[in-house]
Amino acid sequence: MNAIVTGATKGIGRAIAVMLAEAGYNLAICARSLRDLEKLAADLAYTDVKIFYSVADLSVKDQVYRFAEEVGTAFDRIDVLVNNAGAFIPGKILDEEDKSFELQLFLNLNAPYYLSKYFGKMMSEQAYGHIFTICSVSSKEINENAGSYGVTKSALLSLNNVLRQELSKYNVKVTAILPGSTLTASWEGTDIPAESFVQPEDIANALYTILNLSSGVNVEEMILKPLNFNA
Repeated sequence: MNAIVTGATKGIGRAIAVMLAEAGYNLAICARSLRDLEKLAADLAYTDVKIFYSVADLSVKDQVYRFAEEVGTAFDRIDVLVNNAGAFIPGKILDEEDKSFELQLFLNLNAPYYLSKYFGKMMSEQAYGHIFTICSVSSKEINENAGSYGVTKSALLSLNNVLRQELSKYNVKVTAILPGSTLTASWEGTDIPAESFVQPEDIANALYTILNLSSGVNVEEMILKPLNFNA
């Protein structure tokens, strides 16, 4: 079994990559830091799975497609695609610079669009596969100081829904995971107790559970929120 995880070296992406590698999935991963990729590959050596990695800035279209083509060469089939890479830049739409919106748009929406299109075609031809889109509760809720982020994540959920409708006829599953406040690097330095957050491993466990459901069922959306959270 072969899986792609974008933004795999930190937070949610790393937890998912570790979970899949321990389950025996060969991995194709990307990030902007070669050092981080090499470290993750070394950390996962004990799993004895194949790990292909490539440095790529997924906010740049040419690099997205280069990564996709490299993966297509490294693996003859893709069973799972996890669109995880993303960016959160706090700000209000009326106050933020245009480049803040543009970066989040390119990374949060465009990259999953290109990758899902590329590997969705491959999955439709093999009549099997599962695409996971890591969205956010901001895909459905308006959150303070998260203007452009919410816009791009709402569009990402819409993309997920369109993909699910188009790919279901080819026996390809598409699932959106919508986490609430999750303990990742974006919360570094907070004095909020760690146990108040959703943990990256919670999301990885949820994804793996969905992967192991029967072939005839698809989880369309899963929302994971902290039980009690006061920022």
